[in-house]
Amino acid sequence: MERLNLSAAFTEGQDFRDKIKAFSGVDVKDCYQCGKCTAGCPVAFAMDYTPRQVMRLLQLGLKEEALKCRSIWLCAHCETCYARCPKEIDLAKVMEALRIEAKGLGYVPEKNINLFNDLFLESVEKYGRVHEMGLILNFNLRSGQPFKDAGLGPKLLSNGKIHITAEKIEDNGAVKRIFENVRRMGGEVE
Repeated sequence: MERLNLSAAFTEGQDFRDKIKAFSGVDVKDCYQCGKCTAGCPVAFAMDYTPRQVMRLLQLGLKEEALKCRSIWLCAHCETCYARCPKEIDLAKVMEALRIEAKGLGYVPEKNINLFNDLFLESVEKYGRVHEMGLILNFNLRSGQPFKDAGLGPKLLSNGKIHITAEKIEDNGAVKRIFENVRRMGGEVE
């Protein structure tokens, strides 16, 4: 029977916590588990681990569990958790760090989540904002469900909620520079 090496597990967990801190600026040890983040989270009901539980996984050094959970992909980045936190912990930044690490290790729960993220960023880079209709059409085609929600299109068009042509912002150069800087710093935007 193989013995559990707690020392190695703790060291690996600490290294991972340090990595999360370097990326997000958040020390997960600062969280004292009050639960206000979860109480205010508008998507906590759909998560497999609540925001408080994700922080606890990190505190305990349970890297794999944190990276493989669906919760990090459901975070809406609304920052309600940050606004409610008495310790001013920016949990949205932690979730983003976890998503980036999970994507790098291939822990994406559904291919469509990754596809949507990539198409969203592609649209922002190209137009300076999201072209909703283009995003929807491109996503549906590339995810193999070309007629998904097609019945909603006419109503959205007639109500002016989506537009056939993309509206570019006046100075898209600023947005392009942001994407270039992220790539130069080694970040991933695709």
